[in-house]
Amino acid sequence: MAYVIKRYSNRKLYDTQESRYVTLEEIEEMIRAGREIAVVDASSGEDLTSVTLAQIILENERNHRATLPTAFLHQLIKHGQAWQDFVQRSMKSSLEGIVSNQREMERIFQDWASRAGWGMVGPRAEPRRDGAEPDAERLREEVSTLRERLRSLEERLERRKNQK
Repeated sequence: MAYVIKRYSNRKLYDTQESRYVTLEEIEEMIRAGREIAVVDASSGEDLTSVTLAQIILENERNHRATLPTAFLHQLIKHGQAWQDFVQRSMKSSLEGIVSNQREMERIFQDWASRAGWGMVGPRAEPRRDGAEPDAERLREEVSTLRERLRSLEERLERRKNQK
């Protein structure tokens, strides 16, 4: 469930769950901590989430904490909604790919750790039940396979970064 932040006409932001006023920086921290945020106009109920998130990005730009390329910003303005839709789809696809790759790597590591007899490794691993010592040659092959898969995932990620 999203944290609801009400924006009043005086531009103050009120966190309805914590019952306190918050700043843009605090909203940024909430998002970085993994919270889903929804910002609504206190009087009309209009969704102001996108505007507020854009404002956070612009504040970061002004403080030089993040730098969007000027050429990118020019294209974004020049091509308007069509470009914004493209960027939004591309970013969503890229983020989904990164999350998917991260989950796959975690699954591979958990499987490998379980086979290596490491017992409980991370929140999803299960202890080894067979009690057998793993075969060293088999483990070398698995490590080699994992390295190849990791290299492949890194190449895919690099290609996606270069397409931007």
